[in-house]
Amino acid sequence: MRILFDQGIPVALREAFQQHSVRTAYEEGWQTLSNGELLRAAEQAGFDVLLTTDTSLPYQQSLEGRRIAVVILNRNRWLLIQMRIEDIIAAVNSAESGSYSVVDISAR
Repeated sequence: MRILFDQGIPVALREAFQQHSVRTAYEEGWQTLSNGELLRAAEQAGFDVLLTTDTSLPYQQSLEGRRIAVVILNRNRWLLIQMRIEDIIAAVNSAESGSYSVVDISAR
């Protein structure tokens, strides 16, 4: 599976996805693209999942008919994300084309 990390995703999370191909928007040169442009570029480049912290994305972009899935983390604090890595992996692994899912990253 090809996973694209959007700007707010801590790069250290990449270690959790060693069995997948992970790239960042920055590595792809897409750090200045708007949400719609980023989804389009990621899909055209063959990415399966966009991992982002942009909680407004579902209200701005429809995924109807798209091949890419979007997994949203509602926080980007690494200390909190570390406690939810298994949930993030599960969300990414079960992501279906044209769908949004949200992983709640809150202090327990």
